[in-house]
Order: sequence, then C-alpha cells, then structure tokens
Amino acid sequence: MRIGLMADSHDHVPAIAEFASTFRDAGVAMVLHAGDYCSPFALGALLAAGLPVAGVFGRNDGDREGLRAEAARGVGGELYESPHSVELNGTRILLVYDIADVSDRSINAHAIVVHGCTHLQEQRLCGKTLIVNPGEACGWLHGVPTAAILDLTTRHVDILTLKGEP
Repeated sequence: MRIGLMADSHDHVPAIAEFASTFRDAGVAMVLHAGDYCSPFALGALLAAGLPVAGVFGRNDGDREGLRAEAARGVGGELYESPHSVELNGTRILLVYDIADVSDRSINAHAIVVHGCTHLQEQRLCGKTLIVNPGEACGWLHGVPTAAILDLTTRHVDILTLKGEP
C-alpha cells in the first residue's frame, strides 16, 4: 500500500492540487496529513482527486470544525487532535503535528511516525521506528513545496518536490 504524506500546506492550493494529482497518478491509496492545513478550502484539491485523507490538527488550524466538516465530505476523511495512532495494512503509524509533543515510548510503540511543524523534510530511524517529516507542502518558508509517498510494505519514502510555483 502506498500512502501520500503531507504537512504544513498552509492554504497553498496550487501546490496541494499538484501533489494530489501526483498522488493519484502514483496509485496512492490515501493521504496522511500532519497538520497546518489552515482553512477548510485547503482540503478541496485532495478531496477532488478522490483521495481519502486522515490527519491531525496543527497550531495554525483555526476553523477546526470547518476542517472536520470538509474532510468528512470526502471518502474516509477524518481529522483528529494530535497525536493520533492509525493502523494501515497492519502497520501502526503515529500521526503527530509536533514530534516534541510525544514521548520516546510513544514513538517506539509505532512502526512509523509522520510529523510536521518544522517545515523541514526529514527521514530517520529511532530504533526500529521510521520517522518522516514530508516537509512543507506550501513552500512558503523554504521556497520549495515538498510532500512524500511512503510504501508501507518496503518502508521506502519518495520525496516529492515541486519545481517553481505550480
């Protein structure tokens, strides 16, 4: 199973739409978003691509009820308070906005941790746990929108980078 990973999209709809198209074309089954959508309309492109979205809220998500309602319009879409555990194809995944908010024990209890907050792309191992930050989908701070595709079987992460403004 391939899943799309996003974080820190901050209402950058053209970038979100391009990532949604890339996810769909790559056979992604669903998207995990690690927070900071900002406004409900930021989810529109993912839903229009027919991608189920599960995510957690970040610190810049003001209209949480609106975001929840928008996510629920899609197939299998749901947003949670951070942190949140999900199990996909037998793989336990912790979805968290700020990784500093969770203990090492919680991290080690999961096969994969997906986080955002820093706007910096990261992949590392903590014991047997794969920790991934897909970077900033918006590209506002570092000038390059990034996201990722994770293969749950191989645990391989492909980083996606948009060249220039989409």
